[in-house]
Amino acid sequence: MDIGVVSRSFPKMTNEEAAAFMAEHGFRWTELCFSQTDSNYWRYNGRSDVSELTDERCRDIVATYRSRGVEVASLGVFTNLLEPDEAELAANLAYFERHMQIAANNGIPAVATECGFIPGKRGISADTYESAFQRFIDNVRWLAARAERYGVAIALEPCVLDVVPSAKRTADLLDQVGSPALKVLLDPANLIANSSEEDMFRYLAPHIAYFHGKDRKVNDTYGRIVGDGDIRWPLFLDLYHRYTEHVPFILEYVNADNVCGVRDRVLAFDRANKE
Repeated sequence: MDIGVVSRSFPKMTNEEAAAFMAEHGFRWTELCFSQTDSNYWRYNGRSDVSELTDERCRDIVATYRSRGVEVASLGVFTNLLEPDEAELAANLAYFERHMQIAANNGIPAVATECGFIPGKRGISADTYESAFQRFIDNVRWLAARAERYGVAIALEPCVLDVVPSAKRTADLLDQVGSPALKVLLDPANLIANSSEEDMFRYLAPHIAYFHGKDRKVNDTYGRIVGDGDIRWPLFLDLYHRYTEHVPFILEYVNADNVCGVRDRVLAFDRANKE
């Protein structure tokens, strides 16, 4: 089983160092987030000034990974698509579109994001859920239309903490948006409290752009490394092979010290299906 790792696992490395580390340890895929010391632009749930990320600079960064045999499966954006201030939202959408341009220019198939959230107010509130969800759908439709023009996919990462909190709700969202450009970044840790392993594949398998590999206790807020939570990994990986063979599986919540051990955990869980 081929396994990758997100580039933001190595924030103290340059792109060259991160690419060399991935290649040396056999990681085939990465989710590139412009988070390295020589391209420090990634801001979770926000944005940064990417005016210095010229087309030429982006080509060089992507080539750094590909020249080492590491494929860039996705460009990580993860901006806030629920921003209430119209001017800030417009800036977030423009920031997202710039990443779509970069992806299209470099043959990167997907750009990834969560729903976004208002700091201090993350999660579902009965008073605002319907209006927030509608705002989110409007913004995703706007982005999906542009993604179709650029020939890239939007890989949406649903999460129990956000306005798209389950596999079923994600499937409903896909139907409502109705764009072939809208795909799913399936992180099982983000759905395990609301969706079984079987439900994740039942509802979402045809739409999965790639996976995050991390874990979570059902009643935890934050994720953990694979094997430290409640996901039944032998079952999950059996479903992976049955329905989504060869879709990139990219580790998250790891670092240079533990990533190889976590990779080996995944491979051990995978072997358990064959014994």
